[in-house]
Amino acid sequence: MTITADRQAAPAAAAIALFATLAGAYVLSQFLRNSIGVIAPDIAAEMRIPAAEIGVLSSAFFFAFAAVQLPLGVAIDRFGPKRCMLACAAVVIASALAFAAGRTPAELTAARIAMGAGTSCYLIAPLALYARRFPPDRFAMLAGLHMAVGTLGTLLATAPLAAAAAEFGWRTAFVVVAAAMGAVGLLMALVVREPATTAPRQRETLAESIRGIRAAMRTPSVGRLFLMQMATYSSFVIFAGLWGGPYLTHVYGYSLTERGNLLLLPAIAQIIGLFVYGWSDRMFGSYRTPVALGAFVTAGLLALLAVVGMLGRGPLLAWLVGFGAIAGFTPVVHAHSKALFPPALVGRGMTLLNMGSMGGVFVTQTVSGLAIDIFPVSGGVYPLASYRLVFALQAAFLVVAAACYLTARDPLGDSRRAASGPV
Repeated sequence: MTITADRQAAPAAAAIALFATLAGAYVLSQFLRNSIGVIAPDIAAEMRIPAAEIGVLSSAFFFAFAAVQLPLGVAIDRFGPKRCMLACAAVVIASALAFAAGRTPAELTAARIAMGAGTSCYLIAPLALYARRFPPDRFAMLAGLHMAVGTLGTLLATAPLAAAAAEFGWRTAFVVVAAAMGAVGLLMALVVREPATTAPRQRETLAESIRGIRAAMRTPSVGRLFLMQMATYSSFVIFAGLWGGPYLTHVYGYSLTERGNLLLLPAIAQIIGLFVYGWSDRMFGSYRTPVALGAFVTAGLLALLAVVGMLGRGPLLAWLVGFGAIAGFTPVVHAHSKALFPPALVGRGMTLLNMGSMGGVFVTQTVSGLAIDIFPVSGGVYPLASYRLVFALQAAFLVVAAACYLTARDPLGDSRRAASGPV
């Protein structure tokens, strides 16, 4: 190999190592946020708690995740993504061990709150690094790849978690995750190198940091993107991360292992969807078009389940695959969000909008738990009507958000139209 080839290979190897490390942390984050869906019936039976408490147990993660987004954005812009990720790794380890040891709903909920805060940086901090280290036209692709690989965590929270829970108990799985995060944290300390532009912003005062948050909030179209963020991720998680498992058990009668295997399908399909959507902004020459298509079709799939209620085996499998793939338009929403802000506000702007994403999950999961408890429960089984209401409410929320989003400023589409000149 020539000297020139050696020089080219070294940055490529460093970029691959960086991506693998950051994506590995995101895999663990995704596992933790989606892990309640498969084990929810077991926790409910073990601790004798109603649907509303299961909803709170799951949504507590997302409440904490959303609550720390603004200070996280300040920290990323001020101290750099690496320091934030290392500090969060310690919180994740402690919270996973606390969840494994929890014996009451309150203890589990407290652990989930800490877990949400600890994993809060493993999407936005890597995206901030990608935004500063790679060309802008590669951002959506990198975001899609990062999310697609991270979705392996969602996959692990389905059939593998069900198998581990059946064999060793669900608590053991969280001890293993704590150990894995320790290993990833060590890799981050060794592998992650921030470019000079991401050095700590020591000259920026706290008052200036707060003014930066205000500037991000005043950015045109932020409100529309915030609402879209609230509905986008929550539409996938409300099924794959919470009520999909109970729905498959209570309505169809599937066992722990069977529901884990079935929830594996939307997780795998979403990996493919994330890869495809990662290129879609360049294919369409717009952020708004692929997001709107994904949102309205996803809403249609949820509405179908709300209207029909129970599908046959074949249509159910097709629905699970289609839902997982179509609902994977999140990378384009993040790329659109990032494009709204100047470089100095990227960290704060994206965490502001990511607060909407996680806040949306908190709201929808809390409301859905209350909605299910409206109906009478027989033998710990929630009736089909309760699930139909949950899916109908989420479909309606997504339609409203997408309709508002259609009027958002589209920097990519606007620049393409300006470059093409008047028609």
